[in-house]
Parts: sequence; C-alpha cells; structure tokens
Amino acid sequence: MKDQKPRILLVENIHPVAKEALEKEGYHVDMIAHAPGEDELIKLLAGYDALGIRSKTEITKKVLDSVRSVNAIGCFCIGTNQVDLVAAKGHGIAVFNAPHSNTRSVAELVIAEMIALSRQLGDRNTKAHAGEWVKSAEGSKEVRGKTLGIVGYGHIGSQVSVLAEAMGLKVCFYDAIKKLPLGNARISTSLEELLSESDFVTLHVPEIPETMNMIGEQEFSSMKKGSYLINASRGTVVVIDALVAALKSKQIAGCAVDVFPVEPASNKEKFASPLQGLSNVILTPHIGGSTEEAQKNIGSEVAESFRRFLKIGSSSGAVNFPNVDLPVK
Repeated sequence: MKDQKPRILLVENIHPVAKEALEKEGYHVDMIAHAPGEDELIKLLAGYDALGIRSKTEITKKVLDSVRSVNAIGCFCIGTNQVDLVAAKGHGIAVFNAPHSNTRSVAELVIAEMIALSRQLGDRNTKAHAGEWVKSAEGSKEVRGKTLGIVGYGHIGSQVSVLAEAMGLKVCFYDAIKKLPLGNARISTSLEELLSESDFVTLHVPEIPETMNMIGEQEFSSMKKGSYLINASRGTVVVIDALVAALKSKQIAGCAVDVFPVEPASNKEKFASPLQGLSNVILTPHIGGSTEEAQKNIGSEVAESFRRFLKIGSSSGAVNFPNVDLPVK
C-alpha cells in the first residue's frame, strides 16, 4: 500500500528542529547538507511534496517546470530571491520564508560592527596578534551622540533603530515605503539627505532591481567624510569597486561587509574580495543571521508554515500567494 504521508526534503543543513517538528506531524523528512545544483535538484525532488532550502539553492524555472509533485517551498531565511516566484506561482507552488526569526541576530551584529569600526577593533586585534602594541586614541571615537542612518526600515532596520537609540545615537532612516518611526527616529526625505548627515550608514534592503548597485560612486561622494558603511543586506546593493575607492581616498573611514556579490557555495571554497587587506575593514562570511537562536527559530517558523499549508491549505505567510488562513481543527 502506498505511503500517503507528505514527503519533505530539507537541504543546506537546515536546523534539526524543523525535521523534528515535521516528523512529529507524521511527515516523512529527508535531509542533505549541501546546496544541490539545478540538475541534481530535479532528480532529488521526484516524489516530494515540499522542499526546504536556505540562500544557496537556486530554484529556477527549469527546476519548477521539471518537478510536478512539489506543492510548497520553504526558504529557511529572510530572502526569497533564490526562487523564481513567478514560475512557482504559475505552478501553484506556495513559497514561504522566515521574515522575523533572525531579526535580532542581524541587528546585534550591526551594532557590534558599528562599535568595532569606531574603535578600530579589527586592525588593533590583528596587530596585537602580530606582536604590535598600538595604544592610541587617534581615530577612535564613542558612538554615543553620533548619527546612524538606516536605509530600509523593515523588521531588521527598525530593530537596529531601537538598539541604537538605547545606546545614545541619533537615528534617521530612509525607506521607499512610508514607515512609522520608532522612538525618536526621524525620516530622511531622500537617500542623499541621509548619507550626507550620517556618521554610520547601515543597509537593510531586499535584493530587487531597484536596489541593484544602490550605493555607488555618487552615493559615496555624498557620505560624510570619515563616516562608516555597514552592509548586512544583499551583496548586489553596493558597488564594490566604488567602495574600495572610497576607502582608499579616505572618503569613508571604514566598513563592515557581511554579504558579497559572489559568495562561496560552501565552507570548503576559497573567498576572494578586493576589500581584503584594507585598513579598518571588517569582512564576515554572511553570518548576520547565523546564531544558534536564529537558526532554531527559523527552523520552527518555516516548519509551522509547512504544517499549516499541508494540513489545511493555509497560505498565511506565503510571499507569492494571497494569504488565506483557516482555523486548525
């Protein structure tokens, strides 16, 4: 007799709490550690009802056209740009994500990087490890009383705003969509206005055509001389060559970059960037949401979306369907 239990495939080392939650519902769950390529994914997905991915697995139109059994895709992350949402909708496949679960983790990293840049912690740490003793206040400043400019005032941007105000920073933000300011944050009327008055600029925008190369040569020239840039959003938002030029010319005093236009597919691949070796530059391997708490919360959040969709057809939280919910009996 054919097993009627929904079958779910989870790839890219998704937190085991997701597997536990789904198996508790009686679903059959398989896990693989790597991000499968297009052809491998097509072969793997035969007979599965749902697929769970993270940011590295590309769900193309070819994949969606070739796989007929999948009804739902869960992105165990915030972004969904790795999925062809139009093609998924055309095939009646609901796509879910986790827009809230790693908000705090990313916000805390931004705050930490802001302080680290202002105190030159990266360079001082490297020199101390090399045996150099550089005890000096030159170029090191408090963040209290400075202005933080937030580009993109969504879940993460607004959380950064709250944390920054608690530390005594003045906060302004710019968003293409009208947003309610939290606390004493104020709205900047344009990106140029925000850049010109901010001591720190942090980016929190999605990867869409409008944000591609959003921060380039013109934007760096608009920034306050000696200010800092933090990018924990998407790698395509910043023109890297323009960032390198702004650093070398001392237009900006440093940057922290967690995302890159091209990133290694796995921890075994080498990473290379024009930013390597530059002074007061913090480079991290896309770890904004990589905390134990965030990954566990993401696993639970998307697993719950799968459960409700497979059990009662709820599309609540889907990014490509109208959100329709029903009570679970």
